[in-house]
Amino acid sequence: MAMSQSETAKATAAFQHKPEHEIGSGTMCSALIVAAPHSGSGKTTVTAALARYHRNQGRKVTAFKVGPDFIDPMILRQASGELVYQLDLWLVGEKGCQELLHRAAMESDLILIEGVMGLFDGTPSSADLAQYFNIPVLGVIDAKAMAQTFAAVTFGLAKLREDLPFSGVIANRVNTERHAELLSTSLPEEFRFYGRLPKDDGVTLPERHLGLVQAQELTDIDSQLDQAANHIAKTDLTELPKQVEFFAVENDSQEDSIHRALVGTRVIIVRDNAFSFIYAANIAFLEQAGAEITYCSALSDAHLPQGDILYIPGGYPELYAEKLMSNDTFLNDVKDFAASNKPIIAECGGMLYLLEQLTDMSGQQMPMLGLIPGKAAMQKKLAAIGSQWGDLSALDKGNIESETSPDNNKIKAPNNIMRGHSFHYSSAEIDLTPISQTTHHPSERAGEYVYQHNNILVSYMHWYFPSNPGLTLRIFNKNRCF
Repeated sequence: MAMSQSETAKATAAFQHKPEHEIGSGTMCSALIVAAPHSGSGKTTVTAALARYHRNQGRKVTAFKVGPDFIDPMILRQASGELVYQLDLWLVGEKGCQELLHRAAMESDLILIEGVMGLFDGTPSSADLAQYFNIPVLGVIDAKAMAQTFAAVTFGLAKLREDLPFSGVIANRVNTERHAELLSTSLPEEFRFYGRLPKDDGVTLPERHLGLVQAQELTDIDSQLDQAANHIAKTDLTELPKQVEFFAVENDSQEDSIHRALVGTRVIIVRDNAFSFIYAANIAFLEQAGAEITYCSALSDAHLPQGDILYIPGGYPELYAEKLMSNDTFLNDVKDFAASNKPIIAECGGMLYLLEQLTDMSGQQMPMLGLIPGKAAMQKKLAAIGSQWGDLSALDKGNIESETSPDNNKIKAPNNIMRGHSFHYSSAEIDLTPISQTTHHPSERAGEYVYQHNNILVSYMHWYFPSNPGLTLRIFNKNRCF
C-alpha cells in the first residue's frame, strides 16, 4: 500500500537543505552514523566496539552522540579516548554541528556518530543528520529472533527516504554462522551485509533508570570494550567507511566577545559518580571564555575549593544520598558559599541535592542540603523527557531586550532564550514561585519550571550553554546576583 500524503510528510527530513555556510574546499574524513530501528538494538555497544577496534589499529577516532544523552558519551569516550560531543540539529544547531564535524574531520581518521532512538524517531532525527551532512548510515538490527524479516526491516530503514545515504546492516546478537547466512541471503543485492555480532555476556553494559551505568562505575569496562572490538575484527566493519566532505563555517561575530570574557572567574564544578551529567560543550564554552575550571567531588572531598561560581550538574544523588549527606565539612562549605551570595547554578540532580528532602524509590526519606525550600521523590515511571527551550528574561529584570525565537540558529545578542533537555525519574514540590517555564520542542507543550532563590538558579533543565553564548556569559558573571 502506498503511503498517504500525510505519511509521506512524516517521513520527510525536517532539515532538508544542505549546510549554508560552507567555506572553501572541504576536509575529507571517513564517517558513519550507527543507527537502528529502535532503542535497545545495541547502538552504543556497536559504536563503542567500532571506536575501540579502530583506536587499537592506531587510528584517531572521534565519536559523537545524536541527541542530548549524557551516559552513552561516557562509554564512547572510554572507547575512543577522546571527548564526545552531542550532535543535534536543534539543540546544537545546524551551524554548531557543522563546526564540530569539521573540527573532527581536521583531526581524525574516523568519525563515528551514535544515533538516538530509532533512525527516524525525533524531530530532528538521526536520519535528518545523516541527510543534512551526507553521512552514511549503518543499520544495527537485533536479529536474534529474526529470519527473512531481517530483509524487510533493512528495506524500511534504507528506503523510507529516497535520498538517505545508507551503507548497510550488521546483525546483532546472532550466535551462529548458519543464522547469519540465512539473514544475509534474504537481503536484496543492493544492501551490504557487514556480518554478525554474537550475544556475549562478557560485553554487557548494565542499565539503570536513566540509561546505561556510567563508564567510571564499571571496573571492567576496558576489557569489555576490547572483547567487543575482537568481535568487530570478524566482520567487514574493519574497513574504514566512505569518506565524507566536511566544511568549515563562517566565523561567528560573537567569538571575539566570548574569548576571555570570563578571565579571572573561577568556576567550581562538582563532578563525581553522583553528579556527572554535563555536556562536554558546556565545559569547552566556559574554557573558551577564559574561565578557570576547578573540579571537586561532593562524595569524597572534605572541602569545597575556592571559587567564584558553583555549578552542580545532574546525576544520581538518590543513589549516593547517605554518602553525600555524611560529608559534613563539604556540606558546610556549600552552605557558606551560598551565604556569601556567590552564584550557584544547579541542574536536575544538582537541584535535588539543594532541596530539603529526597525520597528514594523504596520510600526512604533522606535529608538534603536545605538551600532550596522543597522536596522531591523518585518514581519508577519516567517523569519528563524532551528537548526544551526557556526564556530567562526574568534573570535580567527586564533590562535586556528579549529576542524570543528559539528557531533562530544564528543566535544574536542580547537574547534570553536557552535551549536544553530534561530527563528525570523524580517529581519535585518546590515552595517558590517560578521565574519561568520552559517550552518543549517541537510540541510547544509546557515544560520544566525554573526557580531563583537568592543567588541560586535551579531547574530540572540541563542547559546547553553554546545555544546562547551571551546569556551564558551573563549567568556566569561572578559579580552578578540573581
